[in-house]
Amino acid sequence: MIISMTGYGKAVTQLSDKKITVEIRTLNSKNLDLNLRMSNAYRETELDLRKNAAKILKRGKVDFSLHVEDSGAASIPALNIEVIDTYLKQLEQIELVKATSTNHKIDLLKVISQFPDIFKPQDDDLSDEVKETIFSTAQEAIEAVMEFRKSEGNQLEFDFNSRISTLTNLLNEVITIDEERLKDVRVRLEKAVKEVKEEVDFNRFEQELIYYLEKYDITEEKVRLKNHLNYFVETMKQPVSQGKKLGFISQEIGREINTIGSKANHAPMQKLVVQMKDELEKIKEQLLNVL
Repeated sequence: MIISMTGYGKAVTQLSDKKITVEIRTLNSKNLDLNLRMSNAYRETELDLRKNAAKILKRGKVDFSLHVEDSGAASIPALNIEVIDTYLKQLEQIELVKATSTNHKIDLLKVISQFPDIFKPQDDDLSDEVKETIFSTAQEAIEAVMEFRKSEGNQLEFDFNSRISTLTNLLNEVITIDEERLKDVRVRLEKAVKEVKEEVDFNRFEQELIYYLEKYDITEEKVRLKNHLNYFVETMKQPVSQGKKLGFISQEIGREINTIGSKANHAPMQKLVVQMKDELEKIKEQLLNVL
């Protein structure tokens, strides 16, 4: 299974007095980089939210936003009647106020409205209902992200299979022309020896030729490259996304392709090697986004 690190999820829950919204965006990153934004009033939920997000999302740059909007009567601050009444009685004792105001109570209330503590303090403790709703809404958003990631992963898997198939076909072409390549190398060497106007020890020449051909032999590289390509496909089929492992396998594929290129000494084969490198680079670019 291939799962992308790119994802998006949003969940909204409406309570009687609050609207809770969780929005999550994820991008690729080597490790988990979780940025959680929320009001200070809900910070007590942060640790549990982080733990759950890290457990499920695992890797990637994650922007996690929690927004709680108050609604209904509960959002209207309650007047502190006792405090207002105390302010009013104190101000009414001032003689200057009595003398200059015909409707002094209304005027005094205008003044008192600017004083501190005329509203009752809000209850800072989150109710169990609100906390449970925050966690369930966050879970819903995380699940939406994972569904998005899986959908993106399916597209990546299709692309990887296509490119691995192309690499396999190119390898088969390399295998096909390899025998011809060694014959060409042998013919060129024999021709070069014949052009030398000196007597040659052909037994010694044959020994040197065998050594030279062995030096340019790519049989092991062909076998290892085929095995690596098969292993890449097998790893993609595992039930857990293996982005880092696939990255290591792609490095091994690259080593074998480079070795074939360095040993080729044959223009048609080197052309195939260039095409293989191009396909592999595209795979490596996409692997950066695999979980």
